[in-house]
Amino acid sequence: MIAEVIIDSSVKTLNRIFDYEIPVDMEVKVGARVFVPFGNKKSLEEGIVVNIKENSEYKVKPIASLQKEQIAEEYINLAKWMASRYFCNIADCLRLMLPPGRTSKNISNRVKEKTVNFITLAKDVEETQQDIEAGKIKSEKQKNILEFIINNGNATVQDIELFTDASSSIVKTLIKNGYLETNNVQVERNPFLHKAVVKTVDLDLTDEQETAYNSIQNSGKYLLHGITGSGKTEIYLRLIGKMLKQNKTSIMLVPEISLTPQTVDRFISRFGEEQIAVLHSKLSIGERYDQWNKIKTGEAKIVIGARSAIFCPAQNLGLIIIDEEHDESYQSEMAPRYDAREVAEYLAENKNIPLVLGSATPDMNSFYKTQNGDYKLLSLTKRANNSSLPTVEIVDLRQELSSGNKSMISRKLKEEIEKNLERKKQTILYLNRRGFSTFVMCRDCGYTVKCKRCDITLTYHKYQHKLKCHYCGYEQNELTECPECKSKNIKYFGAGTQKLEDEIKAMFPDATTIRMDVDTVSKKNSHEQILNKFKDENIDILIGTQMVVKGHHFPNVTLVGVIAADGSLNIGDFRANEKTFQILTQVAGRAGREKDEGRVIIQTYNPDNYAIEFSKSQDYNLFYNTEIDIRKQLKYPPFCDIIVMDMSAKNIAELQAVAKKIHAYLKKRVIDEKFGLLLYSPVPSPIDKIKDRFRMRIIIKCKYDERIKNLLNDSLNEFYKMKTTTARVAVELNPNNML
Repeated sequence: MIAEVIIDSSVKTLNRIFDYEIPVDMEVKVGARVFVPFGNKKSLEEGIVVNIKENSEYKVKPIASLQKEQIAEEYINLAKWMASRYFCNIADCLRLMLPPGRTSKNISNRVKEKTVNFITLAKDVEETQQDIEAGKIKSEKQKNILEFIINNGNATVQDIELFTDASSSIVKTLIKNGYLETNNVQVERNPFLHKAVVKTVDLDLTDEQETAYNSIQNSGKYLLHGITGSGKTEIYLRLIGKMLKQNKTSIMLVPEISLTPQTVDRFISRFGEEQIAVLHSKLSIGERYDQWNKIKTGEAKIVIGARSAIFCPAQNLGLIIIDEEHDESYQSEMAPRYDAREVAEYLAENKNIPLVLGSATPDMNSFYKTQNGDYKLLSLTKRANNSSLPTVEIVDLRQELSSGNKSMISRKLKEEIEKNLERKKQTILYLNRRGFSTFVMCRDCGYTVKCKRCDITLTYHKYQHKLKCHYCGYEQNELTECPECKSKNIKYFGAGTQKLEDEIKAMFPDATTIRMDVDTVSKKNSHEQILNKFKDENIDILIGTQMVVKGHHFPNVTLVGVIAADGSLNIGDFRANEKTFQILTQVAGRAGREKDEGRVIIQTYNPDNYAIEFSKSQDYNLFYNTEIDIRKQLKYPPFCDIIVMDMSAKNIAELQAVAKKIHAYLKKRVIDEKFGLLLYSPVPSPIDKIKDRFRMRIIIKCKYDERIKNLLNDSLNEFYKMKTTTARVAVELNPNNML
């Protein structure tokens, strides 16, 4: 028998099948991970079996050995689909479906099961007790150890030393004399150990919730559009409870790691931790590995995680839920550049199970699909606890400036914060720029401090006295004089969360504050610790970036302030208005979620912008109808597809030559074969240098189909034939980030 093997490599020329003979004494199935001889290499290469057949037309070598882990055959098919959809190697996709820590080429570096040495009795209890009573064991410490083990069944050496005051050498003597023995027992690295959760029961559903819940059948794609606080999570819990009764597994995706703790708490309190697994990047690699195994063995029936959790080895999968489905983090910006929503659609269709996407501000493409009948729309128009939506007021920062207020806080927002402090209520302040100042400039010669590796200004982080690049991580000490003209007239412009925190502390010295951004959540469990501290210690003001915007429920928060609503309007992306409306509506939804009325103050220099204006009424349908008409006129998604060919190289001349050749190839094919598309000339990317690599792009507007896919693959093959040294090309379909 012959195995068709994909070599585990990102090299494009190896993105094909190689035949290997299956040894007679080896049981090989589709999805098996194998070691194989390859070419003239002395070392073996890793590969994955994607098909088995009777014969090969080639003279083939045998498979050298099998690995422990295997991938289910259905995921092999998923990887093939992804490779075609996202223009990447099958091996890149298959790697996503391996256990965490098992992709290292060096086997000794791979994560293994955690085991603990337990000490147990080597003889039965009665015989051991008889020997003690007969005086065969004279040492009191030996007797104490044996009695401790009899009473507890087993224990670690550390436990024995702690509770019997005996040394490990005495344990070794008892092992040598045949009274004790050691056993390696596998234990789970449990990420829930620090949680203390109170058990809850199903809540009564509102009429709208009941209708939505009953509408979700055993298959199909559903968009649950519910205003903030409308009780979408309760519907998720009910659906997952229904799956548990049928012994089926559910996958629940959340966009932000900061959302995971609150979601996990609600699920553990409802279902218990035994059948829940969580997967996200803030867990240790060992914890992720154990959670993966918990899913693979079928012990975990509820999987909660970020986008990569969609690839977990769920047993008897019955339901997929994607919460905050509009969030751009569901689309990967690294190869393979997959969209977790599309992968979820593929799995749901192939397994004939329901897919539920939920959001208060759905992605425009998703809502458009409800109009075309691709998704079924389920609406929740009222808050579940009958609380009202917060009142929203827009403050024109131009008027603040003209009246002499140069503070980050408008007079109206300051007044509302003061009222909240008096009432012992909590406030959230949102600013989507971390750091202290967004750029540094010499006021004499105009020199601006930029990253040495990227074409981007460095951000000043006051508390570390550092200037940092938020793209590559480069950092340098703060400046005291200009490197160009030696002037001391250095000015720090713009403002981030650190500066906002300083200003709030100066303005309200008696208020307690806490900040949540990338700089404060680098440590394990730091997201959860900050959120719990804000909630449990009733801290007055939470300052944060997008991490504080989505999904959180803080009963005592009655005021939300948006410091600069214009940031997302100026991102150079056709989705700018959509992203602005989503952010403002989501952050406004954190206020007044219980009995007390909520207030929202939005500060902006563009009060007449329709995205900002419609966020005041939090009317998604009004925004959608306005935005969809504009996109139709300008031929933007969902009315066409945008394909971006990203090209980069360390040498600008090499990059320009590659871009010119690829464009010429595409242009000739488009003309000769009469493709109905818009092909734009190569231009520098908006950020034209990142990590020492110059960047250019070619943009194509079209209706994506099989012909277009083949054209793009052919153009990539043309690139692989070029003799380049550092150039890279990547193709992305409808990218979330146009930078």
